[in-house]
Amino acid sequence: MISVKHFYAVFVARNREFIRDRASWSWNVVFPVLLIAGLAVMFGNDNRTVFKVGVYPDVVDSEPFFELRHLQLIKIDKLDTAIVRIKRHQFDLLIDTQTNRYWVNDTSPNGYITEQLLLANNAVGYTRESISGREIRYVDWALPGILSMNMMFSCLIGVGFVIVRYRKSGVLKRLKATPLRAIEFLSAQVASRLWLVMAITVAVFFGTHYFLNFTMHGSYFSLIFVLAIGAIALITLGLMVAARTASEELAGGLLNLFTWPMIAMSGVWFSLEGAHPMVKAAAQVLPLTHIVDAARAIMIDGANLFDVRWHIVFLLVFTALCAFTSSRVFRWE
Repeated sequence: MISVKHFYAVFVARNREFIRDRASWSWNVVFPVLLIAGLAVMFGNDNRTVFKVGVYPDVVDSEPFFELRHLQLIKIDKLDTAIVRIKRHQFDLLIDTQTNRYWVNDTSPNGYITEQLLLANNAVGYTRESISGREIRYVDWALPGILSMNMMFSCLIGVGFVIVRYRKSGVLKRLKATPLRAIEFLSAQVASRLWLVMAITVAVFFGTHYFLNFTMHGSYFSLIFVLAIGAIALITLGLMVAARTASEELAGGLLNLFTWPMIAMSGVWFSLEGAHPMVKAAAQVLPLTHIVDAARAIMIDGANLFDVRWHIVFLLVFTALCAFTSSRVFRWE
């Protein structure tokens, strides 16, 4: 039988513990408000874009298709580079108003719907052009983002919560009494999580690649190298969050502060092509954005490490800053 008295005592104690931890309970109030405000700014427009249409060289005002709601018309300067964007699902439709031609990716559901809208609403009539080469499936385009997002959760939660739990349970206090230095402890955490994350990521990639035959135009070495650099950057971010945090509730809130913006703005599930300039600028300070963009460039465009060097430089600088901050503010107790 459960003792109601014992149950109530534990229930009250836990509530008091949470309420007295002002950082935790205040964060549980503040974070949802920040999240809702951010989503309202990004997706709160009633006239938000549903389909992205690249237009070369200019829009024809007399055609009803261009007057449809929920179409984002993006003027482009170079037709050949825009056709590549169609392959990569960055545009749903590409229209050349000079020669009355259009391009669409047959594997894109949005592309199919946008094409039907064009055919039903244009007065002039357009000729459909085929896309040369293998079209990029959505799964090919989304794979780098999925792998990177899985790495992000494993690195941030696997490192952040573990260290906070060590501190809360007194393990770090015991380690402090040993000759172990903070830099040695943090380095071991990075190395341990890195090989685990990379082993899982490589296994998932090659296991699914065997069945789905992903598009891979670049080097496997380059892809693994970029993912490893990205994993180190995310691990050090998790270390920085857990360097002084003693509450699991607060650690969870802080980790959410980093994970949700990266999921929403790093191009994991959808392209940021045509997004607001402020959203694009914010995305560039997120490490996941650079991991996803570099991995996609290697897999889909056949880029080498030199081509994605600026993504690598950002990740290395980000890693150095997080590692330095973690070592400076880290506390055992």
